[in-house]
Amino acid sequence: MASGKDNLPTKKASADDVNAFLQKVATAPKNKAAGERGRLIFALDATASRQPTWDRAAQIQAEMFAETANLGGLEIQVVFYRGFGEFRASSWLTEPSDMLRLMTSVYCMAGETQIRKVLSHATNEAKHKRVNALVFVGDCVEEDVDHLGALAGELGLLGVPAFLFHEGFDPIAEFAFKEIARLTNGACCRFDASSANVLKELLSAVAVYAAGGRAALDDLAKKRGGETLRIAHQVKGG
Repeated sequence: MASGKDNLPTKKASADDVNAFLQKVATAPKNKAAGERGRLIFALDATASRQPTWDRAAQIQAEMFAETANLGGLEIQVVFYRGFGEFRASSWLTEPSDMLRLMTSVYCMAGETQIRKVLSHATNEAKHKRVNALVFVGDCVEEDVDHLGALAGELGLLGVPAFLFHEGFDPIAEFAFKEIARLTNGACCRFDASSANVLKELLSAVAVYAAGGRAALDDLAKKRGGETLRIAHQVKGG
């Protein structure tokens, strides 16, 4: 949740936003060794305003597993915060059924953002074992942006790109998310309740990148078309 956000206009992700995001995905440094599963941390704001997006993300996550099955698979860890300081991280999951069961058992609760904990957790995980990407879905920031920037810089030094999906149009969140993306060599893209298909395509692109790299993104673009088709041009150009 965020103060004042309901008084601000909302704006869909534009074609330029999507292109810029996919460009970042295509050019992100690849840090997966041959024969390893890709490892992706999927973090969500589970405060009260997030319930509709949480429900959509549960189904999208199951589809992300399917997209990466032929690329050696993907390990996903679900991270979320909600309520009064509650912060949780799942074990590393490899089965879509386990992911769906976990996601559908969680309900959102009112509370303040805890993005600092997300970044610190991702850093700790990456120090223990390589993490290929961090995905974060949220709509606001209620924390010190400079502090978040310092944490993002540490994550960036470990080679973990953060891909942030910004719902709505909170200017503080937009600035903070873009800074986190910049400091980790990741990307940020806006979406809203009417652009669930864009969210699905972009999340799939990140998952495929984490599991199989740029060549896998190109193959996905040829099969799926739509928003993902934009990736092919970026990959060939790189």
